[in-house]
Amino acid sequence: MNTVEEKIEVAVPVRTAYNQWTQFKSFPRFMSVVQRVDQVRPAVTVWVIGLGPVRREFQTEIVEQKPDTCLIWRSLERRPSHRGEVWFRPSAAGGTEVTVRIQVEPRRARTPLTGASRAAGRVVRHELGHFKQFIEGLGEEGGGWRGTIRNGRVLPAEPAPPRSRVASWPVG
Repeated sequence: MNTVEEKIEVAVPVRTAYNQWTQFKSFPRFMSVVQRVDQVRPAVTVWVIGLGPVRREFQTEIVEQKPDTCLIWRSLERRPSHRGEVWFRPSAAGGTEVTVRIQVEPRRARTPLTGASRAAGRVVRHELGHFKQFIEGLGEEGGGWRGTIRNGRVLPAEPAPPRSRVASWPVG
């Protein structure tokens, strides 16, 4: 597997960056290689990507998702398969550091990828730059999904903590 990792700082709070990232349908608005994303279930998406004359469709499963922290996914195809993760951390400047790490297994397991990792790194860096321009231009997210996914399963919403009751005393 080849690994690509890129980081970028965006000048919006973690919650804003995270919420926008969970709006997969908006990806074609700022990512030049993403043509369409359909969320068929809370943890399964279908992606159509294209670069030049090359077009590819694949499904991914969100394996882990923790609000304001991370999304971890894996492709559901055998080859080429990939795994990825995106992490959101507060930056010293008050914005958000977004880190994307993608591991790709080539079509032929024993074929060396000459320059493919560098090219993939450039694409990820370029697309993160588009995300930065998009979210900073908006200044706020265009929605968000705050659910938690663990091991590919959506966890039920946590109940609100019980409210403390103030004892009422009879007035004498």
